[in-house]
Amino acid sequence: MTEKNLAAVFYKQGDIRLQETKIPEPAAGQVQIRIENVGICGSDLSFWERDGIPGVLEGGAPFAIGHEGAGVVSKLGQGVTSLKIGDKVALDPLFNCGHCTDCKTGRYNLCTGATICGFPEQWGYMTRLFVQNAEHCFQFPSHVSTEEGAMLEPLAVALHACRRAGVSANSKVLITGAGPIGLLAMMSAKVFGASSVCMTEVNETRIKLAKQLGADYVLNVTSKEPRDVAKSVEECFGEKPNMAIECSGAQSAMCAAIYATRSGGCMTQVGLGDAKVTVPLTDASFREVDITGVRSNLYCTPLAADLVASGRIDVKPLVTHRYELENVAEAFKRAHLRKGGKVMVRCSKD
Repeated sequence: MTEKNLAAVFYKQGDIRLQETKIPEPAAGQVQIRIENVGICGSDLSFWERDGIPGVLEGGAPFAIGHEGAGVVSKLGQGVTSLKIGDKVALDPLFNCGHCTDCKTGRYNLCTGATICGFPEQWGYMTRLFVQNAEHCFQFPSHVSTEEGAMLEPLAVALHACRRAGVSANSKVLITGAGPIGLLAMMSAKVFGASSVCMTEVNETRIKLAKQLGADYVLNVTSKEPRDVAKSVEECFGEKPNMAIECSGAQSAMCAAIYATRSGGCMTQVGLGDAKVTVPLTDASFREVDITGVRSNLYCTPLAADLVASGRIDVKPLVTHRYELENVAEAFKRAHLRKGGKVMVRCSKD
């Protein structure tokens, strides 16, 4: 093992550099992880493209990026008995305080004092070695690859989104945006019992992937107005869907999702777009269409691990592009094109 630790560090829009740092050593209750795979998320792209997430997080560079990580335990801190060296683990990137009202009432993902790995306040996973509290590491079986393990974080977000939307048996679900999180939301909705799922998208590669992975209907909505999109969605189902899960972050998709949703239904916003958008709020209010949001996930990582380990959700086809850590700048350029599934960065040299 070398005396340095290579990391992908974000500095400013379009500027991610490889930087050497000291090898982190685990304190009591912590483990050192040899990071193997890290996925590039839409929020990572927001920093690369716009210096942050408008209206949520801006500035704070430099910091190591990446919050969808998995690897192998390489060292144990004092007192750690829940894991052993060699265990494969997925990493929960949200560190909550445990003391505020949100934490005490079971909604730790809303903790105002929480820090999230791969954001300005917390070093991220796109590095060779990382140290984290053992309680934030989720072991998964040896037959599951660390590439699949890195998909557990976005899958947990998708599962949480389906819960927020109220997906249940026989639900008809609209999902706008067939990027990785939209595809995971579609697969999650099927696990939750949805009878049919319609997806909207503008990119042909992603449309083909959505069909391949099991979407019942996939609409190319290029150049279509939101009300026209809503009408097309209704024609697919034969009625308006019970709920919509918006995963693109595009204002037009948000509008279409509201128009398409059945009166009394729910539109859940997952995609990160502009800080301020114009949506038909009066239409939603008059028809009692609830609008809910999503932040990270809530107790969903163990479920995500079980679904992948059992084969009920196969995340492997979602990874369409792979890069070594040394080529991280090219990886972000590829992800920026939004023409495929998940872009994965391999951090380990082993």
